[in-house]
Amino acid sequence: MGAAAAGHPGVGRVLVVIPTYNEADNVRRIVARVRAAAPAVDVLVADDNSPDGTGGIADALAGVDPRVHVLHRPGKDGLGAAYLAGFGWARERGYDAVVEMDADGSHAPEDLPALLHAARDADVVIGSRWARGARVLNWPWRRLLLSRVGNLYARLALGMPVSDATGGYRVYRSTALDAIDLASVRSQGYAFQVELSRLAHRAGVRIVEVPITFAEREHGDSKMSPLIVAEALWRVTRWGVRDRRAAVRGRPRALARWP
Repeated sequence: MGAAAAGHPGVGRVLVVIPTYNEADNVRRIVARVRAAAPAVDVLVADDNSPDGTGGIADALAGVDPRVHVLHRPGKDGLGAAYLAGFGWARERGYDAVVEMDADGSHAPEDLPALLHAARDADVVIGSRWARGARVLNWPWRRLLLSRVGNLYARLALGMPVSDATGGYRVYRSTALDAIDLASVRSQGYAFQVELSRLAHRAGVRIVEVPITFAEREHGDSKMSPLIVAEALWRVTRWGVRDRRAAVRGRPRALARWP
């Protein structure tokens, strides 16, 4: 228990938040992989009352592993809301860092030690699909093109030197979450990740990207939809216009510190 109780070296107590909705085929597998890859971290399954019994499976896992916890939410309320609830849960319990991770296996838990190592000297770590050395497996060319173009647009519109602003595999130090105005966040899906990137950038926290191996899910249904893409496009455009108007009026803009 000694090393595990002390948390991850250089980072402290870490909570991996895994939002779920109808992930009965994946939740056992992803929790087991996280626990094997990073035994010193805790896991919180944030389940949106999945009708396929995902929440019950998570409860069973928590019943035999004290490092696994479950947050039962009343219904499907979107990825962003689930993560915000997980952030709040972690902060109330004094965790030093929070990890975002998908339940479907597209975010390899085996990459988590590298992200946590980077978090020793950063406030936010993004597991990037587009940083040098990253790999994307089993994606059709349309998804690759959409992600590439969407991230380029976000980077140019918002002035953020981030190659994967839509990526959802991240580590946030608690100090970074304290610096971000989480109460103002209203986005979901891709837009949620872009909004947090923007808020972190404007707060002046240190952000780094670490290359990951990203793979398409093997089980269950993707939550991706045209509405999620449309929301991201609309919000990024709106934020970009707002930031440029503020710059014209002479308001100072916080700049992130980049390595």
